[in-house]
Amino acid sequence: MIRLGMLDFDTSHCVEFTKRLNHIGDDKEQFVEGAQVVIGCPGTSKLSPERVAGFTETMKKYGVPLVEKPADMIGKVDAMLIEAVDGTVHLERAKPFLEAGIACFIDKPFACSVADAKALAELSAKKKLPLFSSSSLRFAPEVVEYLATPKLGKIAGCVTYGPASLSPIPERNAGLFHYGIHAVEMLYALMGPGCKRVTNVLEKGAEVVTGQWADGRVATVRGTRSPSSGFGFTAFAESGVKAVSVGTKFIYRELLKRIVETFKTGKSPLAIEETIEIVAFMEAANKSGANHGAGETVKV
Repeated sequence: MIRLGMLDFDTSHCVEFTKRLNHIGDDKEQFVEGAQVVIGCPGTSKLSPERVAGFTETMKKYGVPLVEKPADMIGKVDAMLIEAVDGTVHLERAKPFLEAGIACFIDKPFACSVADAKALAELSAKKKLPLFSSSSLRFAPEVVEYLATPKLGKIAGCVTYGPASLSPIPERNAGLFHYGIHAVEMLYALMGPGCKRVTNVLEKGAEVVTGQWADGRVATVRGTRSPSSGFGFTAFAESGVKAVSVGTKFIYRELLKRIVETFKTGKSPLAIEETIEIVAFMEAANKSGANHGAGETVKV
């Protein structure tokens, strides 16, 4: 059994992941085998401090031992779940564990700058550790099933969509980094890496980011703020055009399966280069949106 530590309780993921990994409750269909959260640290939060106390109480009810300092978990875990909702602190949070030789899953967004993303990748590579970060929407059953469709053929483009609420503190999780990351992750699950240029049409109720891939393909992500929307995509492939609504019932379970497998095998299901490009995509989208939709290069 893999012993997991969990850092930062300012997101519902801390309790939702623990329920599934530690087999809490009666919904056995959601349980994930092979790892347990054995210790946690509530941490601090500048983005969502009001959430920490409530989630801390829930973690106590789940029977997870808690410590005051993140470093107190070193030596007691095999791997870490870095859960801060604020991507701007992920490098700071993960660094001590990576330096100590402890593999990490870093929750979305992986980082909020390419510089931080590369620094995390360099740290993990130096220690020869797997490093994994992903939105759970990448592994939604509908996305996985579509990509596994026989005779699908090459996907020429797609439109993905999902809620994209803004961060209450603009300099933390700016633009799509806050919640639009989910729709962006679906975009990359379908298209793969290779986006070189983006334009962002930004309005109060939505932002629509179109990317141009190096091989000539074009794809769009729509982050919706008003009215609210669910998740989904329309894909344009050699086999035809298909519109798919994406549910959220099993997304945490499916992501956790990949996290556990990463720590078991030492191999991430997603190349870190693609994760860095996703950060670069959103960084470029923010620049384009702030500059009236001017084209921006995706700088990895």
